[in-house]
Amino acid sequence: MGRDAEEASPPVSLSELEQEEDDNDCYLSDQEDDALEESVLQVLEDEHLEDCHWSATSVITKESLLAAQREDLKKVMELLGLKEHHARTLLIHYRWDVERIFELLDQKGRDRLFSEAGIPLHYTNNAAGPPSSTEVTCLVCYDDVPHSAASKMDCGHNYCNDCWTEYFIVKINEGQSRRVRCMAPKCNAICDEVIIQKLVTARRPDIAGRFERFLLESYIEDNDTVKWCPSTPHCGNAIRVKGDIYCEVECTCGCQFCFNCSLKAHSPCSCMMWELWIKKCRDESETVNWITVNTKPCPKCHKPVEKNGGCNLVACICGQSFCWLCGGATGRNHTWSSISGHSCGRFTEDQTKKTEQARRDLYRYMHYHNRYKAHTDSLKQEAKLKGDIQGKVSISENKESKIKDYSWVINGLNRLFRSRRVLSYSYPFAFYMFGDEIFKDEMTPKDRELKQNLFEDLQQQLEFNVERLSGFLEKDFQNFTDDEVMDTMKHVINLSNVVDRLCKQMYQCIENDLLYPLRTPHNIAPYKSKGLDRASELHICWDSAEQSSQPIKCSQDVHRSQPGSTILGKRPILQLHGSSSDNRAHPSHKRERGDANGGGGALFDLNVPAEVADKI
Repeated sequence: MGRDAEEASPPVSLSELEQEEDDNDCYLSDQEDDALEESVLQVLEDEHLEDCHWSATSVITKESLLAAQREDLKKVMELLGLKEHHARTLLIHYRWDVERIFELLDQKGRDRLFSEAGIPLHYTNNAAGPPSSTEVTCLVCYDDVPHSAASKMDCGHNYCNDCWTEYFIVKINEGQSRRVRCMAPKCNAICDEVIIQKLVTARRPDIAGRFERFLLESYIEDNDTVKWCPSTPHCGNAIRVKGDIYCEVECTCGCQFCFNCSLKAHSPCSCMMWELWIKKCRDESETVNWITVNTKPCPKCHKPVEKNGGCNLVACICGQSFCWLCGGATGRNHTWSSISGHSCGRFTEDQTKKTEQARRDLYRYMHYHNRYKAHTDSLKQEAKLKGDIQGKVSISENKESKIKDYSWVINGLNRLFRSRRVLSYSYPFAFYMFGDEIFKDEMTPKDRELKQNLFEDLQQQLEFNVERLSGFLEKDFQNFTDDEVMDTMKHVINLSNVVDRLCKQMYQCIENDLLYPLRTPHNIAPYKSKGLDRASELHICWDSAEQSSQPIKCSQDVHRSQPGSTILGKRPILQLHGSSSDNRAHPSHKRERGDANGGGGALFDLNVPAEVADKI
């Protein structure tokens, strides 16, 4: 009867298992069971905190680039009553920051704002009134040409089309196509892009196509909130961020990178720390440091010589003898205590201190680099677990068992990827945070020691629990009994919560206790329990019934479908679907407690790191 009742019992629920207490296990400390329980419960409470989105990201493809650009153009054209090319001139000058333009409009006034951007204060009307004469004298080539063979810009300067065309072609080839200034002396006005397109297309359609493409891509090249995806090979996408630019984003191609510096995602390192670290590793600067510490240059051939004996008279392979203490050339006659005809009694202890300091710096670098490399290698090895675990899950789901939900395994693996990467990059951070390379004069020795102990305690706890989580995930649970599977499940869920909690605590320590008090600002991307947010694609809706070559209605309609245009072509009516907020948040050092990714959604819905996903 008992056997039948056991078989009829429903499968174990994952949510029920998460609520069970495990008084026998303790991962934060061997003596603090209550602290562990409080830590795990706090993680669950964090999921219900108010959402805290630091930035909203969207992917701009080749197809949606025009729509994204015209979204900002339309705002400026409508609110300031400008022509399209004047609106583009203003946006390019102020790096496509619409909010900044409106702020400066109140501060500087309309005239000063426009003149600094290169927009004439008083536009000339080319069609106003009959011409005073039948011909125009070009002040460049001094030829008299009919009015139909000359073009006048908004600034009022009028030259023949041949001179304009040659000038435009030169400027486009020089890479100045985004801001082609009038060729009149001391004129700061930006030329009308429609006239440029028309004249250059008649002679060089290929260059006209480049000009139009450069204007279109200026939305990315000259925009502080939009950057190309750094994927290799290039996927052709760009990422737009509204909010804090100190964030890590993921393109739809799978590439994860830091938006601020375009290098691979590297938090909790700041961009400066990461750039210094990769340069230090790439340049093998410590190899040079070792040579400096352990060798001295021969005074004759200048090759590095290592001392391999106790005598201070050293002989180079070139035959030159020199004193190891001072590096001066000597003869070969010597005793154990002196060299014939040579004395370097002026040798001071400063050289010894300098050598010892260089040796300590080398050992310190090796300490952090070895641990950084060890965790990076572990991450690569653990990437192979995904295929193995999927096979184990498949076997477990097909066998007769009351446990049917194995999502905790994949969730735990994804959490392992995230926490392992954080742990790996925490060592380059510690190398620069507590060294003399960046913050030498910003902390007293006592403060440095206290902060280093605080950080290393968190780092040690995280390292301990990450290793335990990795050990449980490597077990062959497909061969376990139900009780053994349940026990493994409890450990994986428990450890996943603990490492997530520790990662949050480490980031809060870095942001609030380490970086915030410093005079030199250093920003890091916030920690997100669910991994990096995958940027949503900027969609455009093509209305086939209303397709037209006419652009947005403004003070001057412009037809941009020209020969040689390889990207734009006809302009359909575009409808944008994306973030409604255009407010750009200022980056902040100090952040609120809780998950920077928000509280909603599944606890373990993580993204696999880019360096891991490429190998899976």
